[in-house]
Parts: sequence; C-alpha cells; structure tokens
Amino acid sequence: MKKGFLWGAVMLLSYTSFAQTREAQLLDSILTSEYNKKQFNGNVLVADKGKVIFEKSYGLANVETQEKLNTNSIFELASVSKQFTAMAIVLLQKQGKLQYDEPISKYIPELIFYPVITIRNLVVHTSGLPDYMELFDQKWDKTKFATNQDIVNEFAKYKPALEFMPGEKFEYSNTGYAFLATIIERTSKQSFGEYLHANIFKPLQMKNTFIYRSRYEPKKVNNYAYGYVMDSMANMVLTNTFGKEYYTYFLDGIVGDGMVNSTIHDLLIWDRALYGNNLVNEKDKELIFGASKTTDGKENKYGFGWIVNTQEKYGKTASHSGGWAGYVTYIERHLDNDKTIIVLQNHSGPLTKIPSKSIRQVLYSEPFDKVIDSSIAATPEELVKYGGVYASDSFPMKITVFPKGNILYARATGQNPFPLSAYPKNVFRFAPARIELTFIPEENVMIYIQGKNNVRFKKE
Repeated sequence: MKKGFLWGAVMLLSYTSFAQTREAQLLDSILTSEYNKKQFNGNVLVADKGKVIFEKSYGLANVETQEKLNTNSIFELASVSKQFTAMAIVLLQKQGKLQYDEPISKYIPELIFYPVITIRNLVVHTSGLPDYMELFDQKWDKTKFATNQDIVNEFAKYKPALEFMPGEKFEYSNTGYAFLATIIERTSKQSFGEYLHANIFKPLQMKNTFIYRSRYEPKKVNNYAYGYVMDSMANMVLTNTFGKEYYTYFLDGIVGDGMVNSTIHDLLIWDRALYGNNLVNEKDKELIFGASKTTDGKENKYGFGWIVNTQEKYGKTASHSGGWAGYVTYIERHLDNDKTIIVLQNHSGPLTKIPSKSIRQVLYSEPFDKVIDSSIAATPEELVKYGGVYASDSFPMKITVFPKGNILYARATGQNPFPLSAYPKNVFRFAPARIELTFIPEENVMIYIQGKNNVRFKKE
C-alpha cells in the first residue's frame, strides 16, 4: 500500500536480550543509533541458514499506555501481505480451481469490459488497471467502509480506462491484488482470511498470523503494535484521530493488497517453509521467484508477490516492503546464500529508514559507509529560545519553530513538522531535505538555507 510517511518523537527503548556475537553487537549498535536518531521504531530479526543471529525490539507498541514492543508483538504487514495473496493464487491453481492465464472476467464477470486482463497480469502488476484509491478518493461516500466487492462495483459503475494494455509494462497495482482477493474468495467459497488460514497459516503453524482490519472489524488483539503517525503538533497519533473520512479508515475493509498481520517469528517460519516443499514444489518456486518480460521488451522483476533481483555480492534475492497507516514493513530473502532480514516498524515519518543496507553490510562483512556526524545534544531549556513564528517578505510561507522534549521541530505553513538535529553555534539541520537553519537569538533572526535558497527570517 502506498502513501507518504509521517514522523514523531516520543519513544522508549525496549529489547529482548540476545547472545552478543560480533554480528549481533554490530547490528544492535547500528539499530540503536537509528532509533536514537528517530529513524527506527520496531522489531528486527536476522537469520543465517535459518538460525537466528539477531532479534530485538526498539520502542513503543502503544504510545498511550507506554507499552513497549517485544519480539512477539503483532504488526500489520501492509504490502508485505501481497506474497500471501500470490501464494493463495498458486495453491488454487494447484487445486485445479483456476489457471494463471485465464481472463479475470471469468471469475469477476462484472469486469467483462476488461476482457484481456489475466490473473497472471494481476499477480505480476502488468494489468494496466488504475489505482482504486484514487477512484475512491474522488467518488466514494467516505462515511462508509469500502470492501473488495465495493471496488468491483465501483469499477463496474465507472469503467475507468486502462492506463496501458495488459502485459505492455510493469506498474505496481494495489487494485490488482484487491481483485485477486475477490478471485480467491469466489473460487474457494471461503473468505480471504479463512482461505489463508486453512491453506497457509495453519499448516505452517503460523499461530500469530491472521487477517485483521482494526477499524472495519475491531477486536481485542493481545500484544498488538499500533501504527502511529505524527499530527500537526508533532504528537504521535493513530490515523483514526484524523476522522472516519481519512483514507486509512474508510479503506480498512479491503484485503489482498494488505491486512495480513504477523510477527517476526512467524515470518521466519514462512521463510523456512519457502525453502521446502510443504506448500509448493520447485517448479512453483521458479515461477514465484522468477522474472518475466513485458511486451515493451523490459524485464519485469516482480514475481508472484516478490521483487526479485540478482547481484554479484548477494546472489539472487527476493524482497518486499510495505507502508500503511504508520506501519513500515520489510522482508528480504537471500535465495543463494540463505540469509533472511525481517523488519517490522510501527512508527513512520520523513526520517524513517528500512535498515536493510546496513544489515547486509554486517551479514557479508562489508565496510560501512563513512558517516560524519558532529551533532550535539540540546536540552529542552536551551531549545526554548529558538521557538516562534518566523516570516520573510522573500519567502512564500512562514516557518513555525517549536521544541518538543529535547528535539526542535520546524513546520512551514500547510506542511508537516520535521525534526531538526542540533549542531554548534545555533545551527540546526534536517538532513533528508538538506535544510539548515541558523539562529541569531539576540536579533530574533533565523537564516534558512536549502540548495540555492538563503533567506533571512525575522521572528514575529
């Protein structure tokens, strides 16, 4: 699923003790640093040939109660869910209930006006279907929950044109995976969640993995990691606080492109199963982890629910990321070297990182990127003097600066707040956007530098 990330700052560190091998020490050092820089809040598991070499939790599961994460915390997987949707399609094909190259209109006759789109097109993102989220943003009554059947109905009603001919090129499509969930339900005569439970989660004993739509069908889930974003005052909040007409609320009834919930341990079970033949055989796995060609002649590196790459250093890898309603998720499997990286986060924002590059560097004993950081610590009392609303006749927006705890934030008119790192001589920086703010407190002046912009602001 897609949408931009937002960020917040009030966090605590929690962890499960782990044998401190050299690799574990390095990984913990890297992740602790990223946590302290407000770049990470979540759970990590790293395995080599199925053996866990590192697992740890960083931060809060529940901001309101201050409950800390633990390594059994349950996270919404967002688009990492797609690999389970794709596997369900493979299993239904093996059960003789569908064929990959059949038209989707055979199973969803309401879409007969899309006669050449096949199930395979949906799985590998070559359908040309437009984004259902944009359609629902424009046309849907946002006081009601949308479901997969509603997507079918709205597409049948408005008949939006394809963005390109099926098979012509790759374009990531949540719509395709929502339609796949409908096909799974209609061919299996079960709900999407029931089919996945009976055919994947239960056989593999993934006991903490299930479909959960927290707004559409709320229920008590123990040890749940709530997803948080930042409001206009830099507070960490659930997206529910933005109202029922906010997209993560009224689209919560939709499955297939997301809504699988799981833990780092269950995802390792899933990883191990994919090396065996309990669910699928070697021919199936060639398809799942295989690339294809589009009619424009380009390689499509999206297999069946996985992005597939081959690199000289790491061999063949299969990975997928996800982002939705405060969750930032990631799984990466090194198929030639049998290494596994699983990252589940429940805070997201402009500084949020998926630390896969650093983890790879540890796993392969690579040199680390040299980082020069001369930032300093600042106390809440010291930050107060910089607060205020700054304006300039030569800049179209005002900039509000305010402290929260020991972090200084800045917010341009109509924009989200962003956290600033403190440096000597009243300098503050936001590295992702290369913004530098230099304050002259005695003159109530702030100098804003970004690229070629060098603007002098005065505190109102």
